Amino acid sequence: MKANDRYIEEIKRLIEKVQLQKEEIERASQLVADALTTNGYVFTFGTGHSHILAEEIFHRAGGLARVCPILENNLMLHAGAARSSILERMSGYAKLILDDVDAVKEGGVMFLFSNSGCNTVAVEMAQEAKAHGLSTVCVTNITHSKKATSRHPQGKKLMEVCDVVIDNMGCYGDSAIDVNGYVTGPTSTVIGAMIMQEIVCRAIEIISDSGKDVEIFTSANTAGNGQANEVYIEKYKPVIKAL
Repeated sequence: MKANDRYIEEIKRLIEKVQLQKEEIERASQLVADALTTNGYVFTFGTGHSHILAEEIFHRAGGLARVCPILENNLMLHAGAARSSILERMSGYAKLILDDVDAVKEGGVMFLFSNSGCNTVAVEMAQEAKAHGLSTVCVTNITHSKKATSRHPQGKKLMEVCDVVIDNMGCYGDSAIDVNGYVTGPTSTVIGAMIMQEIVCRAIEIISDSGKDVEIFTSANTAGNGQANEVYIEKYKPVIKAL
């Protein structure tokens, strides 16, 4: 089987494994529904490549309007990949970042993304979120995290400090495909995005089944929808800076 076909087969296998976590997915979905029906916000945070997942459910067609991604330029690859790797290990940085997020209030939920779950900023962000009264959900790689050495001052890992832990079911090192001795094909982004969209779908179902309305963005590239989205942007831009 060719390498690209093996990669697709691996993704299919992981999707089936992820679906065994029905209880965790349901708990996360319920936390989102609870936050949105009590005027709380859904926060997302990740560093390096994981910041892709922090943006996955933000301001997109079919996406929830009250999502506040915490996007710190210095922790993203475009601002300097090597530097971001150094900064994500810095103690105290998470508090500085979260203190600057206006929407933080008790009753919300924060999603944190880290494949290894061992870097300081992600762990401390979860701790800071809980200190602010937010529920916490992490999407991580349990196999990798168990083998990794924590860089947190107290040796904590992300999966040890969050209320709900969802495993992306990846392998140690993330890359899953051996191509003539070259190990490639990371799976965490593909699976992480699927997990988040699954949670959004279920949360919308929970809210709507209760008879309440859900604020959802529609595609701005379809007839008549741009104006509807502007209503949400105007409403939430004062507190969601990324809008």
